[in-house]
Amino acid sequence: MDTDEQMEPSPKKQTKAGRSPIDDISTKGVESLSWIEQDIENRFGFFRGGRYSNVNKVLSFVLAMALTAAFFALIVFALDPIDSAHKFTLPLIRKDNTWFTGPCAFFFFWSITILFLKSRKVSFQAKALDLTAVPQQADFVITEATAKTVLNRIHNLVDHPRHFVLFNRIERALSNLSNLGGITEVSTIIKSQAENDEDQMASSFTLVNGMVWSIPVIGFIGTVRGLSLAIGGFTNTLQSSDDLNAIKGSLQEVTGGLASAFETTLVALVLALIIQLAITFIQQKETAFLDECNDYCHSHIMSKLRLERHDHEDHGGGERKG
Repeated sequence: MDTDEQMEPSPKKQTKAGRSPIDDISTKGVESLSWIEQDIENRFGFFRGGRYSNVNKVLSFVLAMALTAAFFALIVFALDPIDSAHKFTLPLIRKDNTWFTGPCAFFFFWSITILFLKSRKVSFQAKALDLTAVPQQADFVITEATAKTVLNRIHNLVDHPRHFVLFNRIERALSNLSNLGGITEVSTIIKSQAENDEDQMASSFTLVNGMVWSIPVIGFIGTVRGLSLAIGGFTNTLQSSDDLNAIKGSLQEVTGGLASAFETTLVALVLALIIQLAITFIQQKETAFLDECNDYCHSHIMSKLRLERHDHEDHGGGERKG
């Protein structure tokens, strides 16, 4: 059994007992979400889905390997025999280039797989914004007593609130409501959690950013190797032959070698450019989602807070009411 499932009690068990009348505000007919069943990584059944928009590296690695193999199979058996496509496929499958274009292609597909999964996971997380975690009655306010209503509704709407950016943020704030003395302190907790969420999502791009840097480097290494082999061959010809025709023939081989040497850099730069554009798109999508989470918390949580214990410092005093 999964560790998280052992640690987190069933939502149904949490909400059946000890309910107050206000907790009985129905959530029937309201769409609910299941992270275990609906998260795209969990659907594969063999891999544990990453939290929030984090991607399971093993799953993405396996998918990237399969995509890379399929890609080169498509080039070799389907595209390369076509005369019009040969000039485009040759740089990828030329014998001296494959030691470098192969890893570049694998890193490309690994990055694209991670970004695709991240995009789907962010879209799934965004569905939480449409759920009514807070009762919509105009006179409903959040106090220490009614905070339990919101927490119970959250556990009725989703299976594991800690795996949802929005609900994890709300749960952390309201679970500590009894220990807080003012709205400012609640706002501080929500803001702190929001910063943690931003840092966690930003760190999820570390591997992809590393591959964006690695792909051009691999391409440059292939180019340097090609240059060194071509120039070394020409040098040997100059040293071993005084025949002008032999030197001319060797020079032609050198120029041809130079052309193929730069192919690895060309392929690498194109692949890195595509990945970088995809990263920018996904980052904008995640940023927009986090902004919507902030707006949700301000509109549905902070605006409804009515704490009975207020600090006198809000009115110029220093003591706290009981």
